[in-house]
Amino acid sequence: MSLHIKEYIISESDKLFCQYGFKSVTMDDIAKHLGMSKKTIYSHFIDKNEIVNIVIQTKLDSQKCLIKDNIEASPNAVHEVFYSVTNMKELLSNINPTLFYDLQKYHPQAWLFFRDFREKALYTSIQNNLIRGIKEGYYREDIKPDILTQMRLEQIDLIFNSNSSYTHGKYGIAQVMAEITEHFLYGICTLKGHKLINKYKEITEEE
Repeated sequence: MSLHIKEYIISESDKLFCQYGFKSVTMDDIAKHLGMSKKTIYSHFIDKNEIVNIVIQTKLDSQKCLIKDNIEASPNAVHEVFYSVTNMKELLSNINPTLFYDLQKYHPQAWLFFRDFREKALYTSIQNNLIRGIKEGYYREDIKPDILTQMRLEQIDLIFNSNSSYTHGKYGIAQVMAEITEHFLYGICTLKGHKLINKYKEITEEE
């Protein structure tokens, strides 16, 4: 029962953080949202920081599994990118843009988890996708995977930066991510790859 309560607290706290950001959600808010006393929450967690750490670790573990499943389920490199953007849309559609700023400023351990994920799992998956695309003939042979992997990571950082003008008002994070990804793909694809993009775009737009 204790484990079930812990999971429930984590799951519901995650929803609050996604909606309002990490900084503005207090332990009082979590207790009120859960309909339980702060004493009960403190019997399972040291403080809010511990909850944030577990929320982030859980999200990142889930993303690692999604990346792995995505690679295995995709028939080619271009499809892999489209599939990952679709998954990312679901993740980003409910996220407050201040989330990553709050994480970096107020929760250093959780931020380290995210940086580690970025520099290992994300870096490897982007680089492997570029190499795969070249082998399949969908990406240009003359591209430099190491340079473009770094560029792609920096594009993602830019989108997640709450000070970025991209995320203010007119467009949501998921929309910006889809637009920049499409631009990135057109830049690296061969003519054969462009045909695939157009095919998948029609499918995605119809959905």
